Amino acid sequence: MKRKRTVEDEKLAFEHYEKVANKGYAMGLFNCAFELYQQAANLGHIISQNNLGVMYFNGDGVNKDYGRAFELYHKAANSGYKSAQYNLGNMYEYGKGIDKDINQAIYWYEKSAKQGNQYAQDKLEKLRKNN
Repeated sequence: MKRKRTVEDEKLAFEHYEKVANKGYAMGLFNCAFELYQQAANLGHIISQNNLGVMYFNGDGVNKDYGRAFELYHKAANSGYKSAQYNLGNMYEYGKGIDKDINQAIYWYEKSAKQGNQYAQDKLEKLRKNN
């Protein structure tokens, strides 16, 4: 039976990650970033939700999990974070972990573009030319 993680466990894990990171080991930094993003995302921090989604999407320090990336992007995107809206549009455009849906891609790119995301504006221009 697994025991429940405690705050002390998290502090100890962070101390170990920090020691490894201070010695210049990149994976220690990744693990540390993952833990911090996860804690902040659980508290509703939208930038952390997006960044944790990126880690899951790319498999950076964790197993690649498009479903989890989608969930995290969706939370942050619905809260108005333009980078998450762009990332969600990208998942819909290419059908990564979800069914490809150009209309949904355009919807999310538009939300991001309205907030000044140049990448989203470029994607919209490309999609409108090709569709």
